[in-house]
Amino acid sequence: MKFRAVIFDLDGTLLDTLDDLADSMNRVLELNRLPQHPQDAYKYFVGDGIEMLVRRALPFQVASDRELQRFVKEMKNEYAQRWLRRTRPYAGIPEMLAAFAAAGAAMAVLSNKPDEASQAIVKALLPDGAFQVVLGATPQRPKKPNPAAALEIAGRLGIPPAEFLFIGDTAIDMQ
Repeated sequence: MKFRAVIFDLDGTLLDTLDDLADSMNRVLELNRLPQHPQDAYKYFVGDGIEMLVRRALPFQVASDRELQRFVKEMKNEYAQRWLRRTRPYAGIPEMLAAFAAAGAAMAVLSNKPDEASQAIVKALLPDGAFQVVLGATPQRPKKPNPAAALEIAGRLGIPPAEFLFIGDTAIDMQ
């Protein structure tokens, strides 16, 4: 099968964001006098968006949605201060993107990271103009594994979904 386009996940696929995410959540835990986690534990907390990362990192079940949203807000605030400290493209990513572009493949990013953050991190750390579409999570756009955003990308690019590769690193991406 020949493909004409590629959709990439962002965190854990193109970019190593784990340290900045872990540092941010551990700071939230520290500020709330809760036990912190080793960096490696965060490999199992990420992949479903910030809210799920927070749920998984908390050492207890939240009592209410209001309590959860307080922790999510704190996490977003901490991450906004740290997202460029240690986050970097994985080795070989710029060269791989150049090879896809040279082969004429259209490229897009689809992330469960909030849309504004997805746009900023792609602009800051990946080659300028590499992606025709970058989509992150919004209240109006269902998160992966829902296919709506991937289908939106296919529609924007005018390429049938069957002619896409989807490259990701988690079960959510594979779904």
